Amino acid sequence: MDAGGMSSGAKYKCLLFDMDDTLYPLSSGLNLACRKNIEEFMLRHLHINENEVPRMCLDLYREYGTTMAGLKALGYEFDDEVFHTYVHGKLPYEDLKPDPVLRNLLLSMPQRKIIFTNADKAHAARVLNRLGLEDCFEGVICFETLNTPPQPIHYPQEIYKEEAPNKNGFDIKSAAASGTVSDSGRLGTKLPILCKPAVEAIEAAIRIANIDPKYTIFFDDSTRNIASGKAAGLHTVIVGRSILVPGADRALSSIHNIKEAIPEIWEGEQLEQLIQSTAIETVILA
Repeated sequence: MDAGGMSSGAKYKCLLFDMDDTLYPLSSGLNLACRKNIEEFMLRHLHINENEVPRMCLDLYREYGTTMAGLKALGYEFDDEVFHTYVHGKLPYEDLKPDPVLRNLLLSMPQRKIIFTNADKAHAARVLNRLGLEDCFEGVICFETLNTPPQPIHYPQEIYKEEAPNKNGFDIKSAAASGTVSDSGRLGTKLPILCKPAVEAIEAAIRIANIDPKYTIFFDDSTRNIASGKAAGLHTVIVGRSILVPGADRALSSIHNIKEAIPEIWEGEQLEQLIQSTAIETVILA
C-alpha cells in the first residue's frame, strides 16, 4: 500500500521524473547489466586490480552518485563518450517493453513533464523509445546538460510557452543553450562531474527547466536523490518502495500507482496549462 504525507489540494505545474529504475522496474535487469559493464570498463580500460573492482565500483557509486563521477574525482582520465558507449552500448534494451499504461497516465497529466537522469542522452533516448514514452516529456535533463561545454542549440518553438523568469533569471532554452548551469560557472567535465544526488545538480536542473520547486513533484527511486530533492525544495516521491524514506512526501511501490496515490495531479485542470496535453516530441537538453 502506498504511503503519503503530501498536502492534498496542492497545485503542481511540473513533474520531474528520474528514468532508470523509476519509469521501469529494477527487475528489468538493466541496472545489473550496467554495473557489470562499468566493472569491465574499470578492469580493461583503467587497469584497476580485478580484486578491487567490484568493491570500488560500489563504493564510488555510494560516495559520488555515479561510479564515473567517483573515478574522475580520483584522477582517472578517460573520455566521457567512450565510457558511456562502453557501459550502455551492450545493455539488453530488448528486455524493456512498451508500457501503454504508463504512457496513457503521462499523457493525461496536464503539467509539464521532464526527465532528470544522470545517464547520457543516447541512453535516455533508447530507454524512452523502448518504453514507448519518447513523446511523453517536454525534455530530458541528462549528463550532457550539466557537464558539457556550451554549444548553440535550437529547439522547436512550439514546445515552449513564454513564462516570466524565475527568481534566478533562468529559462529552459537559454540555460541549456548557454551551458550556464550553476552559480559556480561549471562548464564541462574537467571540473568534478555534476550529478544527483548533489543538491547543486538538482538546483541546476531546477534553474535549467525554469521551474518553481514549490509547484514541482520529483519522482526518483534513490533515497539519496529524494533527500537532496527535498533539500532543494521539491515535493518528493520515492518510487519502488511502499514505505516512506527520509525526505519523501509519498511512496509509490510502482509508478503505475501514481493516479491512486496522487489524484491531485489531475485536479484543477481548468488552471492554465504550461504545455499542450497532446503528445510532443521529447527534446534532449544537452
